[in-house]
Amino acid sequence: MKIASIVRAMQACEAEGGSLRYRLVHTGQHYDARMSGDFFEQLGIPAPDVNLEVGSGTQAEQTAVIMLRYEKLLLERPSALCLVVGDVTSTMACAIAAQKLHVPVAHVEGGIRSGDWSMPEEINRMATDAITNWFFTTSEVANENLRRSGVAEERIFFVGNTMIDTLLANMDRLRPPSFWSELGLQPGGYFVTTLHRPANVDSHDGFVRMLAAIAAATRGMPVVFPVHPRTAKTLRELDGGTVVPPSLHLVDPQPYLEFNWLVKHAFGVITDSGGITEETTVMGVPCVTLRDSTERPETITLGTNELVGTDPAKLAPVLDRLFDGQWKKGTVPPLWDGRTGERIVATLERLLG
Repeated sequence: MKIASIVRAMQACEAEGGSLRYRLVHTGQHYDARMSGDFFEQLGIPAPDVNLEVGSGTQAEQTAVIMLRYEKLLLERPSALCLVVGDVTSTMACAIAAQKLHVPVAHVEGGIRSGDWSMPEEINRMATDAITNWFFTTSEVANENLRRSGVAEERIFFVGNTMIDTLLANMDRLRPPSFWSELGLQPGGYFVTTLHRPANVDSHDGFVRMLAAIAAATRGMPVVFPVHPRTAKTLRELDGGTVVPPSLHLVDPQPYLEFNWLVKHAFGVITDSGGITEETTVMGVPCVTLRDSTERPETITLGTNELVGTDPAKLAPVLDRLFDGQWKKGTVPPLWDGRTGERIVATLERLLG
């Protein structure tokens, strides 16, 4: 989702006689077809030039294998730049491997911070940004985070949000999932929820309380619940059929077009994801985030998102405002306009000559 518009802009640059060339490296960190392969197909991303095929493992194991295999690739086929996106293990591992071989690093979504060191993503962001040469940022908040950490202004490029590029480019292609009619769903007549953070799903008792709180706070309205692999593990350990309230409909992880159809037509979204809060902000869909902090504060100050925390008891009072018609309207943050990929590639042309 975050590289699709960059690839398109790279292709356009090459077609117009520009100097940049690229290769797409898939580390294989996300190896489930539903969590990765469907996105390549639906978003028109070309097949990766290289797949490191890292597969499953602990975060340390994945980091080590990515570094070893990406280092080997760079030694055999050097590049002028390593462009990494987001905050996953691959982001950090590739950045480290590149810098150790004196290959400069550019970080798309640089500078975002949650302040929560219990999140693996926060460690990935901080480690990556500590060794990044050029930062492509999504917000003024991210810019200020980088300035406070001592990053010079000329290394910060406020370009917008490539996730939103992808969303806007595919808005007319969104389509209902296969279970839409089967569940009797109607626009504005259901919620979407996603949960995968350790604080919400790893504790059996806490997870059960959260499911019960979601069912109660949504007042019996259908809740479509695409189940992340981490969450599925907890459900298996709990015998999910006995702990999931009947209004919650568990479904497989959804491809991009189907998932965002669900989000666009939902009455509201309940999530612990960061990226989804960006998409709901642009689509004007009320969103509740079940976390104690967020690395995307603009979705709260400008958008449709509210930060509730991980205490299940706090959910109902917030959703009461939604049912009472008192939810904020929200606005779209600056430069979330669908042209971020173009700005990134134009900047890279200048930087790399």
